[in-house]
Amino acid sequence: MKMRPLRDRILVERVEEHEQRVGGIIIPDTAREKPQQGRVVAVGKGRINDKGDVFPLDVKEGDTVLFGKYAGSEIKIDGREYLIVKEDEVLGILEGVRELAGV
Repeated sequence: MKMRPLRDRILVERVEEHEQRVGGIIIPDTAREKPQQGRVVAVGKGRINDKGDVFPLDVKEGDTVLFGKYAGSEIKIDGREYLIVKEDEVLGILEGVRELAGV
């Protein structure tokens, strides 16, 4: 199934981090914090002002972005978890990032 976010929303797939250890103790999946970076899977057409002008987004498909801890809404599509965020909730784009684990 394909999904295209509306207006200035972005569909992001979180990047899974490697196993976390604190002082030699392995933290279980249920206690881990969710990653705050992800790969952009799809973007909306852009913001629309009162006159109907469309302003394209700065973020594009394939970008790796950072977002706030409580940003967006979590959804599941075909058994995979995604996050829908507004462009305003994106803190920045990671440039020069090569292959990320889990993506």
